[in-house]
Amino acid sequence: MELTGRDIVIIGLQPWYYEIGSNCKTIATYLAQHNRVLYVNLPVNRKTFYSKEKNPGIQEHCNVIKGQGERLRPVRENLWQYYPTSIVESINGLPSNRAFNAINYINNRRYAKDIKEAIRSVNFKDVILFNDNDIYNGYYLKALLKPSLYIYYCRDFLQGYDYWKKHVSILEPRLIAKADIAVANSLFYAEYCKEHNPRSYYMGQGCNFDLFNTDKPHETPEDLKSLRRPIIGYVGAVDSARLDPKIIAEIAKNKDWSVVIVGPEDPTFESSDLHRLENVHFLGRRPLQALPGYVANFDVCINPQLINIITKGNYPLKIDEYLAMGKPVVATRTKTMELFQDYTWLADTPEDYPKLIEKALTHPHDEARIRFAKSHTWENCMQTLYDVIAKT
Repeated sequence: MELTGRDIVIIGLQPWYYEIGSNCKTIATYLAQHNRVLYVNLPVNRKTFYSKEKNPGIQEHCNVIKGQGERLRPVRENLWQYYPTSIVESINGLPSNRAFNAINYINNRRYAKDIKEAIRSVNFKDVILFNDNDIYNGYYLKALLKPSLYIYYCRDFLQGYDYWKKHVSILEPRLIAKADIAVANSLFYAEYCKEHNPRSYYMGQGCNFDLFNTDKPHETPEDLKSLRRPIIGYVGAVDSARLDPKIIAEIAKNKDWSVVIVGPEDPTFESSDLHRLENVHFLGRRPLQALPGYVANFDVCINPQLINIITKGNYPLKIDEYLAMGKPVVATRTKTMELFQDYTWLADTPEDYPKLIEKALTHPHDEARIRFAKSHTWENCMQTLYDVIAKT
């Protein structure tokens, strides 16, 4: 049973105008097939508004706040993005929970006022509010907007980050508890949500199989052509809160292997000693459409995760992308990776990686990996979401 004919408002931590894709943008696109969807961009805080260095998307949003652009913009049929013009206060660093809560309520009222204006402008009625992990700006919106249904979507454990820890560890459980429904993209997060709300469900995770498709030709990227093979590769954000540089260093001890890391680095990785290793190649950010070409030309794909509160429940979408290309995969064993254990090699320590890569190199392609990955479709995820909504 599909969800049809509803008016849906989506908020989240990632504005539509960010160039990278996201689960929430994909969900919005699917919802808009048979419903009307208003995707409300993250409000700009005062510190960001007055900062001199802004990325193009934030700069455009600030221009809209100054009256230099349209607030409501069509994305496609039945889908709009909206630029809220109220500036919210920068409060994450406040040491006092009482002061934080008081100012956060003011921020939510400003945000709600903008959302109400957008709802009126598109003549939405009886709205469903879908909150993609925005704990601060979405905390009071159930009371302020009075939606017919409030859905909280958990896809990342923000409490694991020092930046978010202080206030999110208090607010998120309360937000989950007062949501009408909580849904999550991993079993671990679904179990976490269920601790605070019995109406919590696992909806799964989808993958873009049109992009990661072995039926399409994938040319060898120029920056791989001169590298020694085999190529042991990673594609994704190079984030020191998630990836273990010790694993990469351990793999690089085999000088016959080229270790390729594709993705933007955080400052910790940018300054790491890994850059001094001749057989480790950091290629930086590449366009989304180019990523399958890199994966297709890796001999073994890796996910060298740390094990911590952030990663142990995180759904590793890149594993589906690797497997969809038929590639052998070596990854760190986590609770969520148990889902993939029949189709990957799982390492318990950094020292396990080289010997598992040796095994993986003897199994270069497997159609069973592709079939398994393709069971994780967005269509299946959305059907679960529709079913949960229907019975609530």
